[in-house]
Amino acid sequence: MVFKRLLGSLGVGGPTVDTVLSPGPTLPGGTLSGEVRLKGGDAAFDIEQITLELVAGVEAEHTEEESEGTVVFDRFTVGGGFRLAEGEERTVPFGVTLPWETPVTELYGQELGIVLGLRTELSVAGAKDRGDLDRLNVTPRPAQEAILEAFGQLGFGFTSADLELGRIGGTAQQLPFYQELELTPSAEYAHAVNEIELTFLAAPAGMEVVLEADKRAGILSSGDDALARFTVSHEGVGHQDWNTVVDGWVRQLVEHRESYDPEAAYGHDRHERSAVGAGTAVGAGVAGLAVGVVGGLVAAEVVDEVGDFFEGEEAEEGEEAEEG
Repeated sequence: MVFKRLLGSLGVGGPTVDTVLSPGPTLPGGTLSGEVRLKGGDAAFDIEQITLELVAGVEAEHTEEESEGTVVFDRFTVGGGFRLAEGEERTVPFGVTLPWETPVTELYGQELGIVLGLRTELSVAGAKDRGDLDRLNVTPRPAQEAILEAFGQLGFGFTSADLELGRIGGTAQQLPFYQELELTPSAEYAHAVNEIELTFLAAPAGMEVVLEADKRAGILSSGDDALARFTVSHEGVGHQDWNTVVDGWVRQLVEHRESYDPEAAYGHDRHERSAVGAGTAVGAGVAGLAVGVVGGLVAAEVVDEVGDFFEGEEAEEGEEAEEG
């Protein structure tokens, strides 16, 4: 989807900008390519800089409530230093590398309800103005997809996904937020946990997998959360028995919370807790995974916030242009 916007700060007759992304989704840590299309206005303008911003819609937890906002989590300069003549059309191609921790927005073609976009900013004649906003589609890396498929085949269900502002202690997290994929437990673990929240923290050398179990309260327990962290490689994904590996993670998570005092270890804030119980995934034979098969991982609900967000951005840009 492409949005056109007149540069409000330059007034009527200023240049316009479209950013067109190459077809298809990209991967965390992968290359995002496309082109910025400029059209000159009623006079010549000096295009000092063309900048791309990666924008994410995040949630922030407070003592008694949650708030929502947007975070710019990376910026790229892709052009500039030229004069755009009156009415001139010019195309500036680009190819930038997404951060390895870029959130996943879809799974097997199904949107997860994550707000992720690319915004274009022009620096023209000493003024900066944001241009169009385009939706980003990001699919899982092979290891992420294999882990999600394993959860599905083990009987876990997908509930929702969101981006939480904050950091997970004890990890190598780089971005100021992290993605949580909320899963309902399989029948085998339904007695022990309400849900499991899954976070991927990918990096060039490998990936941390953080699991958080929202425990069920019992007669002798008020209920609390438990965290565990595991490390996997990007290599040899097809040679792992992921069902066995993932089931082992969940068992360790459940056993850990039963034998540990979460209040003493983790504190009272999810963002300040340390992910403990680290382990490494070890292959136990070929998984025989059916590529492209969701298994039991079926979306219980699909959030419609993404479309509303981009429609709202387009409306705001139109209002700003009219005011300019």
